[in-house]
Amino acid sequence: MKKENEKRVIYYSDPLNEEFSEARITPRTIDKDFAYFHGPLWDLSSLVIQNVLSMPVKLLYLLFKFRHRYVGKEKLKQCRDSGYFIYGNHTQPFADTFIPSIADYPKRNFFIVSPANVSIPGIGWLVELLGAIPIPEDLEGMKHFVRAVEDKIKKRHSVTVYPEAHIWPYYTHIRPFKDVSFKYPVQFGCPVFSLTNTYRRRGRRGERVQIVTYIDGPFFPDPALKPRQRQQELRDRVYQCMVERSRNSTYELIEYREKEDK
Repeated sequence: MKKENEKRVIYYSDPLNEEFSEARITPRTIDKDFAYFHGPLWDLSSLVIQNVLSMPVKLLYLLFKFRHRYVGKEKLKQCRDSGYFIYGNHTQPFADTFIPSIADYPKRNFFIVSPANVSIPGIGWLVELLGAIPIPEDLEGMKHFVRAVEDKIKKRHSVTVYPEAHIWPYYTHIRPFKDVSFKYPVQFGCPVFSLTNTYRRRGRRGERVQIVTYIDGPFFPDPALKPRQRQQELRDRVYQCMVERSRNSTYELIEYREKEDK
């Protein structure tokens, strides 16, 4: 029997590909036929849902569940007149979509997501309206996807990416993500910010957590390097910054242990 306040332990073997989200969703097919552009009525509806109707829900959720606060949010104002990318650690199913949106307000924030995020029965369309841009499975679809991402940047919106790809709830370190998603800021020549969520203990008995979010940047691709080198170098700078910020976590609600080889 589990004792009161005993820490939950999760065992992992692959930090790049394992998923620990409790949601079990069968992803739909996202290919060349997926509509990334819907027209002015859709765009207007998306704006209202993103930046008006959903904002009170986002604010109240972060306030009451996590007593959330930012450190460095003012840095985003340096690029208020341009589009940019935000890279964050993926440790919450809902808060991870709320935190960058509130930090960016009134700028609109979009998310690069897996097909599962827009495959929730009955509300997949709503997730799209809230800013989800799903990654396609084929090359023809990828052309439309890249055009959609570029469209958001050109319109001076922000695009959030979770390069770790998979949710590890309440994880307090940074997983060794790849540089593939950093090709977009290199391709579009735009700035990047890092967003690192850290955890602290709160409550009279320490049974709850507070999220403190650190925002750093802007980081720019190095024009002195070749495109492929820019991509890797930009990833390395963002990764190191996030690793440093993650050390501000002072409480581990869930312990992650690497499986021992038999």
